[in-house]
Amino acid sequence: MSDLRVIIKRDSAEPEERLVTTGTTAADLFDGDRSVVAARVAGVLRDLAHPLADGDDVEPVVVSSEDGLNILRHSTAHVMAQAVQELFPDAKLGIGPPIKDGFYYDFDVEQPFNPEDLSRVEKKMQEIVKRGQRFSRRPVTDEAAREELAAEPYKLELIGLKGSAADAAEGASAEVGAGELTIYDNLDAKSGDLCWKDLCRGPHLPTTRFIPAFKLMRSAAAYWRGSEKNKQLQRIYGTAWPTRDELKAHLEFLAEAEKRDHRKLGAELDLFSIPEELGSGLAVFHPKGGIVRKEMENYSRLRHEEADYEFVYTPHLSKAGLFETSGHLPHYADVMFPPLEFEGQDYRLKAMNCPMHNLIFRARGRSYRELPLRLFEFGTVYRYEKSGVVHGLTRARGFTQDDSHIYCTKEQMPEELDSLLTFVLNLLRDYGLSDFYLELSTRDDSPKFIGEDAEWEEATETLRTAAGKQGLELVMDPGGAAYYGPKISVQARDAIGRTWQMSTIQVDFQQPKRFQLEYTAADGSRQQPVMIHRALFGSIERFFAVLLEHYAGAFPAWLAPVQAVGIPIGDAHVPYLAEFGRQAKARGLRFEVDSSSDRMQKKIRNAQKSKVPFMVIAGDDDIAAGAVSFRYRDGTQKNGVPVEEALAEIADAVERRVQV
Repeated sequence: MSDLRVIIKRDSAEPEERLVTTGTTAADLFDGDRSVVAARVAGVLRDLAHPLADGDDVEPVVVSSEDGLNILRHSTAHVMAQAVQELFPDAKLGIGPPIKDGFYYDFDVEQPFNPEDLSRVEKKMQEIVKRGQRFSRRPVTDEAAREELAAEPYKLELIGLKGSAADAAEGASAEVGAGELTIYDNLDAKSGDLCWKDLCRGPHLPTTRFIPAFKLMRSAAAYWRGSEKNKQLQRIYGTAWPTRDELKAHLEFLAEAEKRDHRKLGAELDLFSIPEELGSGLAVFHPKGGIVRKEMENYSRLRHEEADYEFVYTPHLSKAGLFETSGHLPHYADVMFPPLEFEGQDYRLKAMNCPMHNLIFRARGRSYRELPLRLFEFGTVYRYEKSGVVHGLTRARGFTQDDSHIYCTKEQMPEELDSLLTFVLNLLRDYGLSDFYLELSTRDDSPKFIGEDAEWEEATETLRTAAGKQGLELVMDPGGAAYYGPKISVQARDAIGRTWQMSTIQVDFQQPKRFQLEYTAADGSRQQPVMIHRALFGSIERFFAVLLEHYAGAFPAWLAPVQAVGIPIGDAHVPYLAEFGRQAKARGLRFEVDSSSDRMQKKIRNAQKSKVPFMVIAGDDDIAAGAVSFRYRDGTQKNGVPVEEALAEIADAVERRVQV
């Protein structure tokens, strides 16, 4: 047998050249290392059973890496699909890709899955894992695949889509891709007999015994290939991890995230609701939620005034032609509501504010002396989000953007972007977010992008330079730019480590052209301004939800709907706390007295459930001393605080925007 020369590459290690015999597989190179679940051979992900060729570069893929986790989860999805078909023989297979932190598989079944079904499927999966079935890759022709999978109509449809643009929908590219078709057989560990098979590109784990920890989470309805025009299937979601400890930690994280769910907290704290009568994705804010929102907006307004922004207001709809001019209608028609027809004209609910701000700029002649011109609006917009993606306040159909558009000269652009990014990050920090990284979204070769290459290069490099001055991690996002220009997105991590996209800053050379925006330069010539788009919160509703989950409903005192609640030990102490409340309100504090008939301990529990920052307790001894007692949200207490000191402590916490 001839010798083959291969190069083994490992992280933080020098490449190792090794001579091996013909027929050597990637598994042979890493024999005994169960953390290795696949290999990247000549730059392509392969199963460990892949035979090596002379000159191959081979990199081990460990299960804890991003690729390794995807392979683990995709393999677990296959085990789940096998379990479903063993229990429900008439189930037809859809697709089963890995997703963030887990996997899913879609099935066409007569009845929706219930929790008992999921328990049976999970038990069956455990049996399959213990069997140690081997995942075996087998190339097939299109014709052979159709013959073998004749009983699977959705797989047949995917074979017909092979290599088309449509095959990327809902993870379908993991099934067929653009090259040769492959089927993965699940083979019995001892006999080698076929146990199950599926159309799949792979790669997969060597055997099912490489699946150490998994759990099925829930089932839901899902349209085939994500289109409402197609049949509704049943989707089972699951999660899989390299160790049981990691699975346990993930489940604990999910439990904590569920406690913080803004929809749940919104109802418990009486902050907002989404009435069925209004429709999906359309929220109303209740008085307490209105206070939080008002404080958020007021502080933002104050900071914008200090930064020389000018406030504008625009209507909620426009003639459709405005969005044709801006270029939004051709690019975003699928998320804009259908036209409203009256007086012989087509109107559209606005989905973005920038075209109207362009009209404000164009309303009269502009001089270079006015630039940079910073326009700001809390502008409500409407977008037709599909019902399957609408999610509380974080993905809504009607929402208010804190939208700014800055018009400046090219010479001003670098300094403006630098100061703008600093302004954005500092303001987010004031609301209690502090863990950030930046994402730079650029163009690719997609035809959706408009404008000259030189303009894009200039805008992209200027954004990159501004980002570099912040000293934060910068992650590239090729192809993620808006159709008119590149953007920086501020990504913020919340109290439990989840990442949220917050502010975006976009450079736009295109809309000023399309709207023929001009200013008079110092030499008297007419020049085109640069337009910078900026949404700091993204939307007020979404930012409200992020803060609500970040703080688990326990807003810092400056944002809390009720900053302090008076709790009398007995009815005789109510007037004393009422006077304390009068003085508190004179200082601009939000104070209530619980004068209900409940016992004192019940009043304390109610205040804790409402997450009020300060509980101000008064009894005979407090009144005699001209003092009150504090009970804080964490359960600690401070007794005998003079009234003036107590008022000053609450006011100080509000002014400094600190958590108590």
